[in-house]
Amino acid sequence: MTSAREYLDQFANLDLGRAARSGVPEVVLAEGKTAKQTVAIAQRLLERIGRVLISRVPPDTLTALQRAFADTVEWTVYSEGRTLVLSRPGCAPRQTGGRVGVLTAGTSDLPVAEEAIALCIEMGCEVQRASDVGVAGLHRLFEPLRAMLDASVDVIIVVAGMDGALPSVVAGLVDVPVIGLPTSVGYGFGGGGVGALTSMLQTCAPGLAVVNIDNGIGAGAIAGRIANRAAAARRAYDRQAKDRDHER
Repeated sequence: MTSAREYLDQFANLDLGRAARSGVPEVVLAEGKTAKQTVAIAQRLLERIGRVLISRVPPDTLTALQRAFADTVEWTVYSEGRTLVLSRPGCAPRQTGGRVGVLTAGTSDLPVAEEAIALCIEMGCEVQRASDVGVAGLHRLFEPLRAMLDASVDVIIVVAGMDGALPSVVAGLVDVPVIGLPTSVGYGFGGGGVGALTSMLQTCAPGLAVVNIDNGIGAGAIAGRIANRAAAARRAYDRQAKDRDHER
């Protein structure tokens, strides 16, 4: 078990062995940190690991990161800077063969969805995505959902605010695990994601797991683990099949 850690200027205790131990890399939540703290943490993780995923990035922190790293690292930007991946050249994540599908009910759900997408990619998974396929126009769902099933995705994250109905619809149609990710898109009674969360928790479609409101990182971590376990099982099966062929 890897337990490497490093204290940083009395404000951060970096878990450098998290990816090796759990399969989920450490994620820097910039929200609530000063820009200076986020830059310092990113600098140390880049030095020690070579990559860093930063979520919920405020505008002033994005500006500070751009000043510190604009010309020295490779950037992947999601949702106009809300989620970032910074990487030293040659430090791309190892591809695992895990396959994740991500559906959003509306365009407003994209910032949260892209946290999940970013983490799945950092965990080595291929991600197939489709946006704005919610129940207000359910006919939009069928083609992208069929494409995901044809691609044999291992798990599907379904992101929805408002009434949160889409994850239950999808879970009733597919034979792979579905993760419901409620967002704080909505208004009035049940707004702030409460209606979406309770709707998903009360689903009558078996096979739906639910994370907390706006918890894109949590959804991505679960999906990445499921997909990577499935990919490992496929590799083991293929090895056994080759061994049997050689014995014949």
